[in-house]
Formats: sequence, structure tokens, C-alpha cells
Amino acid sequence: MTPRMTPEDLGAPALRVAGFQLWIHGRENPGADDYDDGNWLRVTAHCGARGASVWAEGSIVMVTDIAGFGRACQALLRGDATEALLEPIEPGFGIRLRCVDRLGHLSAHIDITPEHLTQSHTIEFEIDQSYLPGIVAACSRIVDNYPVRGQQTEGA
Repeated sequence: MTPRMTPEDLGAPALRVAGFQLWIHGRENPGADDYDDGNWLRVTAHCGARGASVWAEGSIVMVTDIAGFGRACQALLRGDATEALLEPIEPGFGIRLRCVDRLGHLSAHIDITPEHLTQSHTIEFEIDQSYLPGIVAACSRIVDNYPVRGQQTEGA
């Protein structure tokens, strides 16, 4: 990625959560059918807010992570949960949505870094429950486009 790239250069993101955007470029291992290798996605992630623009890219999220985040956001929308997490194994980014009151207000906590050994960036947003249906739908579209492959092995 060039330092001058903008979100507009990549087109519409596959997933948007407040100031966070995720573009999917395909599977890391398109020929792999097993759970551990077949579900990694090549992505570009961006989070921006006043005075900040942070990018991360690579095979840093699995489609199974996105599927789980979609289910957690659905539970949040139904009122069955108070938090939804997208926590990939790789340290490029993470998202935590948390209820802050009974009126449907949420905090969106985004961690993102292009270099986890020397940097960390956190951006907070205030959103509300009206964001959740779009997030759930986006996660569902991603899983439809990149179905989960294989079965998770025990202990994983």
C-alpha cells in the first residue's frame, strides 16, 4: 500500500463500523480446503478519525472471525448480549462493541496497527444500535462470498 492511498482508492468496503473499514481481496490460500489454512482472508483495514488515519493489511483475519462477529452483533441487537468482539488471531486490528446504556448507545473501540511490535493505535467512536443491522448484513455477505471451509480441530 502506498502512503497516499485513500479509502476511495479501494472502492466500497466489505465491512464498515463507524470510522473503521475493511476491504477483502480474496483468500490467502484459495486452494486450501482445511479450516486452518482455507479461511484466511487477504484484507486492507483502515480506521480514521479527526487527525488520525491508520492502515493495516495482509492475511490478518479469518472468515470465521467475521462470522462470529456477525453472530455477536446479532445477539447484541436482540439484547441477548452486551458486547460483540472481532478479535483475529493476528494483531492487525480488533473491534469491541459494547452497550453503554439501556437506550441502545454503544461504544466502538477499534485497535489497529500496521506494525504490532512497535505501534498501537486505538480509536473510540460513539454509535447506536441502528448500526448493528448493517454490520450483521455485511458480515453475512462476507461469509456468503467466502464460505467457511473445513471443520475446526479440537483444541484450536
